[in-house]
Amino acid sequence: MKRVAVIASIIVVAGFLAIGGAFAQKAGGVGSIPIKGGDEAVLAGMAKIPIDSAVSEALKAVPGKVVKAELENEDGYLVYGIEIAKADRQIADVKVDAGNGKVMKIDTDRKDRDGHEKEKSENDHEEADEE
Repeated sequence: MKRVAVIASIIVVAGFLAIGGAFAQKAGGVGSIPIKGGDEAVLAGMAKIPIDSAVSEALKAVPGKVVKAELENEDGYLVYGIEIAKADRQIADVKVDAGNGKVMKIDTDRKDRDGHEKEKSENDHEEADEE
């Protein structure tokens, strides 16, 4: 009987860990390569996937023309920041994990009726830029 209780407890804990990890990934915050300081030359050596693979994944998520692609420190994790000009002339900023090539976050810049820049994230939160 104790064995069944222990196994059930392990399954419940594993389920909570999986849900927590999925929530953190959806929130766009956790990558697979933590950064503990360092300059850009060090960052390039830390990436596990090449930039062309990251660009390919970003274009699958957001079709368009790549404007800029670079390694970045995103909340303490190594990511590729890829800016893509979409057909509607909006610029999408796609964050791709430099360790596993998964798209972590997509932000789209656009203007409101008054001409102020707004940022629309994949979770549909919008913020007007300060001027």
